[in-house]
Amino acid sequence: MGGHVTAPAAALADELPDWVTLLRAPNPGPMTLDGTNTWLLRAPGAEHAVVVDPGPADEAHLAAIAAYEPVGFVLITHGHPDHTEGAPRLSELLGGRHVLAADPAHTIGGDPLTEPGEHFGLDGLEIDLISTPGHTADSVCFLVRCGDERVVLTGDTILGRGTTVVAHPDGHLGDYLSSLELLSTYTGIPALPGHGPALADCGVAAEFYLAHRRARLDQVRAAVAEGATTAPEVVARVYADVDRSLWWAAEWSVRAQLAYLGVEQP
Repeated sequence: MGGHVTAPAAALADELPDWVTLLRAPNPGPMTLDGTNTWLLRAPGAEHAVVVDPGPADEAHLAAIAAYEPVGFVLITHGHPDHTEGAPRLSELLGGRHVLAADPAHTIGGDPLTEPGEHFGLDGLEIDLISTPGHTADSVCFLVRCGDERVVLTGDTILGRGTTVVAHPDGHLGDYLSSLELLSTYTGIPALPGHGPALADCGVAAEFYLAHRRARLDQVRAAVAEGATTAPEVVARVYADVDRSLWWAAEWSVRAQLAYLGVEQP
């Protein structure tokens, strides 16, 4: 469990609900996997759709999203540019539609999403805000109901393949573990992540992530006990199985782990 994970954390979803559409942005890479997932939600027969995470400022991608007009509003799971860069332009293309995020810096036209458990809806969709800080301070997830079906949009808190980083110092490992514990209660509900394929069970994926994080913490404790004193030294010991081109990202998580353990860092 402590090794580098590249497989999905839970079984893949067999298919998406018929009210969910995935538009994947053309920005594949080591951190974005196949590209940023933009999710479009529209209840059967409803007029308005909801967009989650517009992605990068790619005109063709944003035009493809805008083709699903009319859109009621746009939601943001967290403020990293691969999820938000295209939001201002998309708002323009949609005639000034509101963009709702936890961080006011990424909110356009409406109020920031600051109340955990906040409930709102649109044309047959019922949406609950789930506060899930950890990957970033402003990370949120959305529980969406349409009729008898539910999905959880997890942003980068849970990915469709592999594990995510805790983006220290903005991200916080203690918060992230608490967020995963919360998401582990959403058993039997598909997870629609910010990158990678949809997963069949959000709760199972969260439990896997928790076990992986705890195993990594044990490895970091051991590395410190053996004399590692800096984040790069810990990365070299604990993340030796990770491609060196990704060690800079692993260092984010290690710094978060060391801070969680109360280890002073230079």
